[in-house]
Amino acid sequence: MTDPHAIQPSALDQFPDRDPEETAEWQASLDAVTQAAGPHRAAYLMRRTLERAEGNGIALPKLLETDYVNTIPTAAEPAAPGDEAMEARITAWNRWNAAAMVTRGAKHGVGGHIATFASAAWLYETGFNHFFQGKESQDSPGSGDQLYIQGHASPGIYARAFLDGRLTEAHLDNFRQESGGNGLPSYPHPRRLPWLWEFPTVSMGLGPLSAIYQARFNRYLTNRGIKDVGGSHVWAFLGDGEMDEPESTAALALAAREELDNLTFVINCNLQRLDGPVRANFKIVQELEAQFRGAGWNVIKTLWGTAWDELFRLDTTGALVRRLRQVPDAQVQTYQTRDAAYIRQDFFGGDPALVEMAKLLSDDKILECFHLSRGGHEARKVYAAYKAAVEHKGAPTVILAQTVKGHTLGEGFASKNANHQMKKLSVDEFKAMRDRLELPISDSQFVDGVVPYGHPGADAPEVRYLQERRAALGGPAPARRTHPLAPLPAPAEKTFASFDKGSGTQNIATTMAFVRLVKDLVRDKETGKRWVPIVPDEARTFGMESLFPSLGIYSPKGQTYEPVDRDQLMYYKEAKNGQILNEGITEAGSMADFIAASTAYSTHGEAMIPFYIFYSMFGWQRTADQMWQLGDQLGRGFLVGATAGRTTLTGEGLQHADGHSPVIAATNPAALSYDPAFAYEIAVIVKDGLRRMYGEAAPGEDQNVFYYLTVYNEPMPQPAKPAGPGVDEAIIKGLYRFNTAESAGLAPVANAARIQLLGSGTAIHWTLKAQKLLAEEWGVAADVWSATSWTELRRDALDADAALLRGEERVPYVRQALQGAEGPVLAVSDYMRQVPDQIAQWVEQDYSSLGADGFGLSDTRDAARRHFGVDAESIVVAALAQLARRGEVKATAVKEAREKYGL
Repeated sequence: MTDPHAIQPSALDQFPDRDPEETAEWQASLDAVTQAAGPHRAAYLMRRTLERAEGNGIALPKLLETDYVNTIPTAAEPAAPGDEAMEARITAWNRWNAAAMVTRGAKHGVGGHIATFASAAWLYETGFNHFFQGKESQDSPGSGDQLYIQGHASPGIYARAFLDGRLTEAHLDNFRQESGGNGLPSYPHPRRLPWLWEFPTVSMGLGPLSAIYQARFNRYLTNRGIKDVGGSHVWAFLGDGEMDEPESTAALALAAREELDNLTFVINCNLQRLDGPVRANFKIVQELEAQFRGAGWNVIKTLWGTAWDELFRLDTTGALVRRLRQVPDAQVQTYQTRDAAYIRQDFFGGDPALVEMAKLLSDDKILECFHLSRGGHEARKVYAAYKAAVEHKGAPTVILAQTVKGHTLGEGFASKNANHQMKKLSVDEFKAMRDRLELPISDSQFVDGVVPYGHPGADAPEVRYLQERRAALGGPAPARRTHPLAPLPAPAEKTFASFDKGSGTQNIATTMAFVRLVKDLVRDKETGKRWVPIVPDEARTFGMESLFPSLGIYSPKGQTYEPVDRDQLMYYKEAKNGQILNEGITEAGSMADFIAASTAYSTHGEAMIPFYIFYSMFGWQRTADQMWQLGDQLGRGFLVGATAGRTTLTGEGLQHADGHSPVIAATNPAALSYDPAFAYEIAVIVKDGLRRMYGEAAPGEDQNVFYYLTVYNEPMPQPAKPAGPGVDEAIIKGLYRFNTAESAGLAPVANAARIQLLGSGTAIHWTLKAQKLLAEEWGVAADVWSATSWTELRRDALDADAALLRGEERVPYVRQALQGAEGPVLAVSDYMRQVPDQIAQWVEQDYSSLGADGFGLSDTRDAARRHFGVDAESIVVAALAQLARRGEVKATAVKEAREKYGL
C-alpha cells in the first residue's frame, strides 16, 4: 500500500538543487514543528514566512485563501477623519427614511427593498463622507469618481439626497410612481432620473462587468491624450449573491492584467441572496477571496467588528479561527437569530478550548458579537478598507465586507430568509427602530398609522456636516452631468459624397463599404480622434486589418514584442495610445467598452464616437441585456451587425445565420435600426447619425439614441445614388423607390400588371433580378423600393396613430411613400417575415412578405435562398401568386413559374 505521507514527485525535481542539504534542513524543520506543535502551528509559520518573502520582493505564488478574519487588524487601522458620532446620526436618518419611503409606498402596491441598504448603509456613508469624488473634484475635475450603486440599495441613496436637500418629501412619496413625471425610479435608471444616476446596475452582473471596462476606458482616455482622468476612481457596489452571475466575474483577469488600481469592488457579504443563503453549506467569502486572488486582485476582508477583538485575544490555540472557517454561512445566519445558550452549545461546545473561552464571555458579549458586530457595520473598519484600497498600486482591489441583511430593522427582518421580499415595517417596528437609532421622532408624528419622514432641518448640524463633506470632495454624488456639450463639427461632405457615384463594375460588400467610410472618418482633423473602433477579435473577418498600423490597437503596455508580421504593410500594431479596442473573444466585454465610450460625453464631458462591429448573430441575441443597459444609460454610437442575414454568410450554419437581430433591436426604444442595401445608404445613415447624436439635433429629436446597422459580406455592384430631391430624407425615414420598371429599361407591354417589390439589405439584389424576370418572362412591371428601416417606418406609423387619437391629422410616412403606387406590395428581406411585416397594417395595398423563417443551415447562398424561398425565382412566383389572386395574371402562370424554376 502506498504511504499517503510519502514524498511525492514534484515539479521542482526537474530543477537542479544547488544545496540539497540546506533544502533537507528546511524540510526537517517543518516536520519537527508539525510533530512538536501541531499542523496548525506549522501552517502559521509557513504563512509568516510567505508574508516575509512577499515583503522582501521575492516572487512567490500567493495563497488563495486566508483565515476567516479581517485583513487589516484593529491595531493597524488608521485614524478615521471626521466626526464619527455625527456620521452615525446622518446614517441613522438615512436608514429611517429609506425604510419609511418603501413602507409608505407599500400602500400603493409598488414594492421596494429595505433590507439591502440596511446591511450596506455604512459601506455607502463612509464613501460619501470621505472617498467618493464629485464632478468638481480637484483630483478629477468634470469627471469625479464613477459609482455603480447596488440596485436594491437605491432607497438609501434617495434618503441621503433627501437629507442634503436634493429631493423633497413629495419626491420620496413618488418612489416607483413615475407616470406623472415626478417620480423616483425603482433602481438606478439614468434615463428616468438623469441628473442623479449615471449607471444602471440592477440587471445583475452587468454592474461589475461595466465597472471594469469603465475603469479600463478611463485609462484609454488618459493614454490617448483625450482627457487626463487619472484621478478618477471606479467604485462598484455588489451583492455576494450577484457574484453568481457569469458577467460579474467574466473580466476579473482583464482588470488584473491591465493593473487597474483605479477600480474597487465592494461586495456586501450579508450571506443572503433573494431566497436564502448564498452558500448555505459553504462560505461565500472564502470562495470569492480565492477567485479574486487567483485572478490577481488585491483582496481585503472586513468581516468582524471590534467586539470580536476580545475573542481573538483569548484564542491562544487558534481554535476560534479554525471554528470560524468551519461554520457554513447558513449557520452564521442562524446564530444571528438565536439566543446565547444556543450559540454557546453549537459554536463553542465542540472544542474544549472554545468551551473554556466561552466561560469567560457573558451572554451579552456573545450576543453582541454574533448578532451585531460585523466589519461592514463599523465606520472605522470600512474607512480602513477603503483607504487601503485607494492607496494600493498595481492591481484592482476587492473589499469583502461582512454584514447582516436587515441590520437595525429589528428581529422581524434581520437575517430572515424572506427579508428581500418584505416591503414594510409596522408602526411598532418603526418605533423600536427609532429607539434603536436614537432619532428624535415622537409618537405623535405617526398620524393615522403613517410613518413620518425624518429630517433634522435644513440648517441642522447633520445637514451642514454632510454638505461640507460633499463640498470638500467636489460636490454631490451620485450625480450625472446633463448640460449639453458644444456640437462636434461635421466631417467634410466629400467623405460621404464619395459613395454617391457607386462602385462601377467593382463588387463591394456593404461591410467593406462601412469600413472604408470609417477609415475616411477617422482621418478627419476635427473629430477623427474621437472615433473608438471596437471589435471582438474578428477585425480581419470584417476587413479592418488595414486600420491596425494606422490607428494602433490599444494596450496599456504598448508593444513589448516584435510582431510576427512586422515586415508586412498591415502588421499587428499595439500601442499605449492605440485607438482600436480589440477585445478578444468577448461580445460582453466589447459591449461594456461600447457603453463606457458611448456615455463619455456625460461621464467625462468628452464626446466619443464608438462603433462596435460584430457578427450580427452574436450581438443582440447574445448581449441584448447590455443593449438595454446602453439605452438606459443614454449611450450614443453605432452598433454594426456584420456578416448579416440568414442566407448570406455561406457555410457557417444555423449558429451563425442571423435572421432575427432586427426583431430584437426593434424592442429597444433607443435603438434606430437600419438594414441598408447600398454603400451610399450607409453613408447617408452614418452622416445623419453623427448630426443627430453629436451635432445639431433637430427640434424634438432625442439625441440619446444609438444606431444599429446590418451590413453584409456579399460583394455586389454598388449603384450610384438616385438623382432627385428628398432621397437622403427618405433613406433616413426608411423607404424610397429605387427604380421603376421603366427607369430600369424594362418597358412592359401596354396595360401590364404591376407590383411593388420592397427589399432591404442584400435582398434588394434578389428583388432587382426578380424585377427583370417578371418583365422579360411574364410581362409584369415591377417597381423596386429600398426599405432601409422597417422599424423606423413602424415607429413613425405608431406615432401617427397616437396623434390621431389626440385629434391630430397625420398620415404615416410609409403610406405617404406608397400612395398611388399601383398593384400589390411584396416585401422581402434576409430575415424572418416578422421583420418586414412590421409595416403591414399601414400599407393600403394588398400586402404579403417573404423571409427566412426557421433555423439557418450550412450551404451556398443560392441553395440557402432557394431553401427559404427568398431567391429571385421564388420572389417571381410569390409576385405572380399575388397578381393571380387579384385576377391580373392567369392563375396558370403560378404553376408554370414553379415548374419553370424548379420550385
